[in-house]
Amino acid sequence: MDEYLVPFADGSTEFTEKRSRFISRLWRTENEDEARARIEETKKQHYDARHNCWCYSIRAGGIVRYSDDGEPQGTAGQPMLNVFQRERVTDFCCVVTRYFGGVLLGAGGLTRAYSKGAKDALDNGGVSRVSPWTLWEVPCPYPLLERIKLELAAVNAAVENADYGETVTLLAAFPKSGAEDFSLRLTELSAGALSMTKRGEEFRPGPREPR
Repeated sequence: MDEYLVPFADGSTEFTEKRSRFISRLWRTENEDEARARIEETKKQHYDARHNCWCYSIRAGGIVRYSDDGEPQGTAGQPMLNVFQRERVTDFCCVVTRYFGGVLLGAGGLTRAYSKGAKDALDNGGVSRVSPWTLWEVPCPYPLLERIKLELAAVNAAVENADYGETVTLLAAFPKSGAEDFSLRLTELSAGALSMTKRGEEFRPGPREPR
C-alpha cells in the first residue's frame, strides 16, 4: 500500500466576503456514511444558511462526491474538491456554509471564495501522512523508564500500552526507520542487555506535517 495524506485534525475557519459570511468545516472521514453524517450535521446546525456546499473523497473504493447546493454550477463543490486534489489529500469531508450578505459575487468571486474556504479549513486542520508503522515490545527497567520514554519521543514513536511488572514492557509504534534508530539507543543505554521484539505492522497517520 502506498503512503497518502489525510487531514491531521478537524479544521474550522470563517471569513466574510462582500458581506457574505463563509464558514468552513473539515473532518477526516474513513467511509461515505461518516461523510454524509457530517454533511447532514452541518445542514442541521446551519439550517438558516443560504448554501451548505460540500465535497468529500474516500480512498477505499475511490469515492469522490461534491455539491454546489444551489450555487451556480461549478462555482462551489468542484473548486473545493480541487483544493484537496492539488494537495493530494484524501479521506476527508469539507463543508463550506454561506450566509448570503445581499451582494452578488459572480461566478469568479464564488469560485475564489469557496476555494479559499476549503484551503483555510485544510490549513487550519493540517495534514498527516499515512504510512507503515511497526509495533514493538520494548523491555524497560524502572530506572531507565523516563529516559527510554524520552528516546521514544525523539524518534516520534507512540507508546500504545505499558505492562508494569517486575520490569516495564512498553508496546510502542514506530514510523519508518524509527525502530532501527531507537534500537541502537536502547543497546547503548543498556550496554547491550536489552533488545526489542517485533509484534506487527500497520498503516496509520503520523504527526502533523509542516506545510
